[in-house]
Amino acid sequence: MFKLPEDVESKYRFVMLSALRAEQLQMGAIPRVDSQSTKATVIAQEEVAAKVVEEWDGAQPDPAAQPAPPAE
Repeated sequence: MFKLPEDVESKYRFVMLSALRAEQLQMGAIPRVDSQSTKATVIAQEEVAAKVVEEWDGAQPDPAAQPAPPAE
């Protein structure tokens, strides 16, 4: 199991962000850190701890889901 980093302000936020990232990794996303593990959950936790994953507020629209502006 991955040890929770000491500078984490919210355990809940760390877990939720890691879970969302693990889901992305399972769907084929490329890992952003070199890891000894092959498990998506561990890789996701390592990414969140390394702060290479953008935090996203679930109350706001997903920036990746925004439609592209119309072409001129």
